[in-house]
Amino acid sequence: MTGIVFTPIGTVRSPFHDPRDMPIQPVGARGVRETVELDPACAAGLKDLAGLSRIILLYRFHRSEGYALEVVPFLDRTPHGVFATRAPRRPNAIGLSVLRLVAVDGATLHVLDVDILDGTPVLDIKPYVPAFDA
Repeated sequence: MTGIVFTPIGTVRSPFHDPRDMPIQPVGARGVRETVELDPACAAGLKDLAGLSRIILLYRFHRSEGYALEVVPFLDRTPHGVFATRAPRRPNAIGLSVLRLVAVDGATLHVLDVDILDGTPVLDIKPYVPAFDA
């Protein structure tokens, strides 16, 4: 199998600089306002996004090193397969979050309830469509 190369389209800007100081899940980050700063060359791709209440953000766990196929999740004592958890130490270290969209300002998205580290590379943005995603 050949490698897959992704080029980040932007960066998350958040108050969380150390994994030890951030909420474990978005529920713990309720009300935390952050921004997603896209490469200005991608700004045209944000057309019509402003009308949505939520977006799906795909990103790279850039501070995650290595992985284990069995992990003990936070607040648990039983090992589980990594694919049955939200652990960041994964074979492909890709994260997914559903975020509340507050505003689109040029190439910057203003979002709420984010539990993502500052400097996290953004891979893609997709619309959250309740009829399909709920």
